[in-house]
Amino acid sequence: MKATTASKSRRRAVTVAALAAGAVLALSGCGAGQVSQTATQVAAVNGNSANVGSIALRDVRFLVPPTEEYNNAKGGKAVLAFSAVNLNDSKADELVAINSDLGQVKLAEKVEIKPSSTVVADKPTAKDAAQAAAVGQQNAGENPENKSADPAAKPILVEVTGLTKDITPGLTYPLTFVFKEGGTVVVNVPVDAGPNNPRQEPPKQGHKGGE
Repeated sequence: MKATTASKSRRRAVTVAALAAGAVLALSGCGAGQVSQTATQVAAVNGNSANVGSIALRDVRFLVPPTEEYNNAKGGKAVLAFSAVNLNDSKADELVAINSDLGQVKLAEKVEIKPSSTVVADKPTAKDAAQAAAVGQQNAGENPENKSADPAAKPILVEVTGLTKDITPGLTYPLTFVFKEGGTVVVNVPVDAGPNNPRQEPPKQGHKGGE
């Protein structure tokens, strides 16, 4: 009788241990799913990024939709947009050139990135031009010898002219950024998804029976 009771006790203990192990595995499965979903999330911005020296390039992309002036088609021209952040708090840097097999990259002006500051490249809007003109007039009034507009009042314009191929959404194109102090870095540049086509996170998958 005692042997039978001991045998039942052992079977009961084995059963409880098996159920506990199953619960741990189930919880681990849920946790693994959440980590996997987090790993597949993408940045909210449309462009690519890179670091070189003390410069952080962020949201590097070609702009869309194409216009009559910027058609992103072979033989035409496109606009490159990005933010260049100087993380050094005491030394300036300069964007010397951007090289690409797509065509000639034209910097509209000298691109100096002051310490702890950001230079933004984008297609200037009419509002940007008006603000730049107002700042220029103010500067001229305070100092007649300084008739140029404040470069911080508007983004710089970076054009790629004489395109050797179409710039197509969904593809990336390597561009080489050359900085005077920071050095050289290659960035694979995508085409901006545009405001009507933001990046979407993958759908979350629940667990059957206990989401």
